[in-house]
Amino acid sequence: MIRTRAVVRVLAAPAARDPYAGPVGSGRGTRRIGRAEHPRRPRRGARAALPAPGRDRALPASADGAGVLVVLNRSAGTSVVRSDPANVLRERLPRAELRFLEPGEEPGAVVAEALARPVPPRIVGVCGGDGSVGAVAHVARAAGVPLLVVPGGTFNHFARTAGVASADDAVDALQAGEGVRADVAELAFGETPPITVLNSASVGVYPDVIALRERLRPRFGKWLAGLLAAERMLRRSEPVAVVVGGRRAEVWALFVGVGRNDRGIHAPLQRRELDDGVLDVRVLHRGSRTGAIAALAFGQRTASVLRRLRLVPERVEAFTSTGLTIDVRPRNGLPPGFVHDGEVALDAPAAASADLSAPGYRTRVRVVPAAMDVYRPAARPVAG
Repeated sequence: MIRTRAVVRVLAAPAARDPYAGPVGSGRGTRRIGRAEHPRRPRRGARAALPAPGRDRALPASADGAGVLVVLNRSAGTSVVRSDPANVLRERLPRAELRFLEPGEEPGAVVAEALARPVPPRIVGVCGGDGSVGAVAHVARAAGVPLLVVPGGTFNHFARTAGVASADDAVDALQAGEGVRADVAELAFGETPPITVLNSASVGVYPDVIALRERLRPRFGKWLAGLLAAERMLRRSEPVAVVVGGRRAEVWALFVGVGRNDRGIHAPLQRRELDDGVLDVRVLHRGSRTGAIAALAFGQRTASVLRRLRLVPERVEAFTSTGLTIDVRPRNGLPPGFVHDGEVALDAPAAASADLSAPGYRTRVRVVPAAMDVYRPAARPVAG
C-alpha cells in the first residue's frame, strides 16, 4: 500500500490546503475512508435547493439563438421524464443552428469544422451525455468560445453539478447571459496531446465494468446492470499494478476527480466543485472484492449503501493534488484501459505502451483552473 506521507510528498504536485485535514488519518491530505469518518449526508433532494457551485459570471447573451450552434447526439441515453431537448431548443431559440449527429460522427469534429468557417458560431452547445459534452468542451476551450450544455444523456454529471437540470435551464442562462468559469483536467497518454476531462478519469477494473454495464443495460437497466457488471468483472479480474511517484501499488481502481468531492464517495464520478483548482484522488487498494464491487457499482450512492450493508472498503486512500503521473503496468499481457467522463479509452493507452521501454504506459493528469466559460442560471440565494 502506498504510505500516506509518501503519497502527499512524492505522488502529488503541490497540493492546495485540504479542508478534510483533521484528527483522522495518518498524514495531511490523505484519508482512510471509514465508517466513522463520513459526515452526515444531506437528505435526498436537499442539494437541489442549494445554489450551484462556482462564481456567477456574465457571458454573451442570445435571445433567439443567433450565433449559436448546438450539436445533438441521438445515441446518448434518454429520460422518460425529461422533455425532448430538441423541441425546447427549436421553440425557444428559433435562429440557433441545430446539428443532429449522424451515426459514427464525432461531436468534437463537427464543432471544429463549424468553427473553421469564415463566419463561425460565437457560442457552441451540445445536447448529449458526459462523453459528448467533454468532446465539445475540448474544442470550445481551444477556440475560446463559451459552452452551452443541454442535458441529453443518461447521467449528465457535469450539467447537474453546474446547475443545468433541463434544456429550459440552459436556454434561460443563454438568454440572460449567465454562466460560470469552470476548471477542467487534462489527461495525456505518453506524448500524445491531452484530452479534456470534465468530471473524472480512472484506471483499473472500472473501464471493464463500464464496457460490460453498457452491454447489460438494455436488458437490466442501468443500476442493476452496474451491479452485475461490477460483480462479474471483479470475480474474474485481478487488481491492476500502478506506479505513482516511483511507488508501486496493486489497486482495483484509481480515480482522479476534478475538484474536491465528498469524503464518503469512493468513486467520484460527479464533481462537487467547479472552480477550486485541485484534483481529488481516490485509490481503491487491493482488498475485499465485495467492498470493491459495491464501490464500483453504486458510484455516487456508495457512501450510504456501503454503510448500511457494512461493506465499506477498508483500503481506500484520498488526497488532493494539482497533478500526478501514473505508470500503469500490463494485466494479462495487455495494457488496462482508461475511462474518462464515461468514455473508455483503449487505443491511446495501447499506443502509449509502444513508446515505453518498460511494459505498460504512462499517463499524466493535471488540473487547469478557470479553463472555460459555461452557461448556467445564476446561483441565487436560497430563501430562508
